[in-house]
Amino acid sequence: MFIIEALKGILNASAFGIDNFTWGSVIMIGISFCLMFLAIKCKFEPLLLLPIAFGMFLSNIPVGEIFHMTYFVQESSAVINWSELAAHGGLFDYLYLGVKLGIYPCLIFMGVGAMTDFKPLIANPKSLLLGAAAQFGVFAAFIGALLLGFSSLEAAAIGIIGGADGPTAILVTKELAPQLLGAIAIAAYSYMALVPLIQPPIMKALTTKKERMIKMEQLRPVSKTEEILFPIVCTLVIAFILPDATPLVGCLMLGNLAKVSGVVDRIAKTMQNELCNIVTIFLGLTVGATATADSFFNSTSFFTSPLGILILGLFAFAFATAGGVLFGKIMCFVTKGKINPLIGSAGVSAVPMAARVSQQVGQKANPSNFLLMHAMGPNVAGVIGSAVAAGVFLTIFR
Repeated sequence: MFIIEALKGILNASAFGIDNFTWGSVIMIGISFCLMFLAIKCKFEPLLLLPIAFGMFLSNIPVGEIFHMTYFVQESSAVINWSELAAHGGLFDYLYLGVKLGIYPCLIFMGVGAMTDFKPLIANPKSLLLGAAAQFGVFAAFIGALLLGFSSLEAAAIGIIGGADGPTAILVTKELAPQLLGAIAIAAYSYMALVPLIQPPIMKALTTKKERMIKMEQLRPVSKTEEILFPIVCTLVIAFILPDATPLVGCLMLGNLAKVSGVVDRIAKTMQNELCNIVTIFLGLTVGATATADSFFNSTSFFTSPLGILILGLFAFAFATAGGVLFGKIMCFVTKGKINPLIGSAGVSAVPMAARVSQQVGQKANPSNFLLMHAMGPNVAGVIGSAVAAGVFLTIFR
């Protein structure tokens, strides 16, 4: 008798207990399996998509109690419930503090800065304009989200998807609309992974074959002094104009300064490898954990549901690509054919994937075309531009 009662108790406490079973959890676990397939089989941004998918899988296992979004978001209030966290917090609750407090996105930017070459941007400062033009998608999606019924805070978080910058999207969302973090993070990283599929049709539709065949002149050499001064001056200017962008831009430029200074190679390599890899694991797992059935299936309208957010994210990314290419066409006209409009598509900050796509599309039109280094200028400018756009939204709405 005792054994039977004990088995009943174990069964009721398990995920098989009828009170714990929900179809929403089953659907979310199924989605996590699809994301794992894309990461492992299709190799779509696996470094981030795999941890995100597994974090989603773990947090949707009934009675796992590994993550509690209610400790961080209560009735649209983003105040941390420290007493509940200390008493009943699960593993991901503690790791999520790195997202909630804005630590992980900034550390990721530090690693990105240490891995990024700013010389193409320094050699061709006009690239900044292309990076700025690509942010058009951010503000277009913001307006579209407002028209569909999202609040201004939610619309700002959704708009940042257009920057194709995962850490920036996470930082803005955790401040303005933490209840949407799972959907927005998945959208941002999914579209970053799908850059080679999304961008080429848009680029070809907006340019002629003659424009795609344009060969650009070799970039001028950049001095060591310029490399060192650029991150310092850039941080100073942006911090004075837009203080809310300082954490992201500051960490980005610190990583780059460590790289180009040549005096802290060990630190620069740590930023590029160990630090970036460790933070990527924690960031992916905890962001994926926010994609629970409760957060995905509590909307009363299709347009304000996670699926609606995914559609708006695609809209934002497409407009960002189009904005960069169209401004590239303007610069091509002004310079009398010296700039290939294709490099404008790299103004989204998916580094260096967007620059490689510009190279591939240009080379298909003209096999002797080499646009990669030219496209890296707008690509790096896009990273800075997305951080600035995030700073604008945080300044206005926080």
